[in-house]
Amino acid sequence: MSESRSDAVDVLDRHYAVELPHSPEEVEAAMRLRYQVFCQERRIFPADGRIETDRYDAWSRHVVLRRRSDRILVGAARLVPWSTLRPTDSMPMQQVCAPALLRGTPMESLGEISRFSLSREWRGEDRGEDVLLRLGLMRGLLRVSREIGLTHWCAAMEPSLLRLLRRVSVRFEPVGPLVEYRGLRQPAVAEIDTVLKQGRAERPALWSYVTQTRLGVVARGELALA
Repeated sequence: MSESRSDAVDVLDRHYAVELPHSPEEVEAAMRLRYQVFCQERRIFPADGRIETDRYDAWSRHVVLRRRSDRILVGAARLVPWSTLRPTDSMPMQQVCAPALLRGTPMESLGEISRFSLSREWRGEDRGEDVLLRLGLMRGLLRVSREIGLTHWCAAMEPSLLRLLRRVSVRFEPVGPLVEYRGLRQPAVAEIDTVLKQGRAERPALWSYVTQTRLGVVARGELALA
């Protein structure tokens, strides 16, 4: 991504493909990237295998980002939806946060964003590019959210990641204090339509990319993906 920042959205779309893996092999590739990022590079989890996974992956929806030129996997994330089958253990956040933190949030249309992974080996060193790649993952997460009818996101993220997402108008509202989960994490929630409206107002070109809509299409109900 060496082109002018004014062409950032065009460059992101031309050089990187956002995909929703479904086959076991595709999902395992995302878990291998997570292993590289969380176990080998950041050493958050033990490096005792070749994939990074937990029980929530069984009902998660996954998103990956690939370079178009060589199909190299450079990013991954997942969305873990709340379920009536596991009301107190649908999402990882429920195990590290008090239940009262999500009071008032519509659980039946809530999903947790987690395991944001960007490969240090394959991405550039430019911080702005890092932000754009995360925006690519948000494009996939929004698509999944619309497919399964979510209205809200939650997350327990590092404060630095929340600040990074705010740079591209992805604003989560903190709920409660920091929690310890392999480092300090900030529990936060976001109403998806509010995030979209703020993004369209503040950074329309970027959010035209995320929502896959033409500039100027801002009405509620017109933000669904083509």
